Amino acid sequence: MPINFEEMSLLLQQGRAPALKEKVKEALDAGTSPQEVLEKALLPGMDVIGGKFKENKVFIPEVMLAARAMNGAMDVLKPLMAAGEEGKGTVVIGTVKGDMHDVGKNLCKMMMEGKGLKVIDLGVNVPPEKYIAAALENKARVIACSALLTTTMREMAKVVEAVKEAGLSGQVKVMIGGAPVTQSFCDSIGADCYTPDAASCAEAAYGFCCA
Repeated sequence: MPINFEEMSLLLQQGRAPALKEKVKEALDAGTSPQEVLEKALLPGMDVIGGKFKENKVFIPEVMLAARAMNGAMDVLKPLMAAGEEGKGTVVIGTVKGDMHDVGKNLCKMMMEGKGLKVIDLGVNVPPEKYIAAALENKARVIACSALLTTTMREMAKVVEAVKEAGLSGQVKVMIGGAPVTQSFCDSIGADCYTPDAASCAEAAYGFCCA
């Protein structure tokens, strides 16, 4: 019986975690490779959700349900995948120093993982040196900084400066985002990329990691 990747993709989009997990197990038992399940069912499913989110056709609760289903399926796949095979690149993400908000950051993380990226989440109130240390330790291609407060936005400039001082300019891209952040602010501090929403953030990070 042929494997129905479209059905798995749909289950992911609907956030039906237990049903998706069962279908993934059935596909693996039938001899399908973990990479094939990832690339033909799970990643396309998250792409659909990301696109709908950008167009305001689905909202944060639906995205979180899909991400939970994705994570459940990945729990099944990861032990069977060759080391590093599941990752298309590594991103270090965190909310900048002085800022304790994490809803936007968490959504970006889910979307990035849905693209097959490995995400190192440093949490909130992250100083510049912590981003640099994590990027070096994990050979990350991207540092993603989030801020919700206008008073903490300037910390993003310090992260950009820290990347330069560490000799990582060009090797590690600095992405920024959050409610008060704009493209003009991004240009003014010399960051590599600004994105207005989680779906765009994931797409940009994927582009940098797979360039």
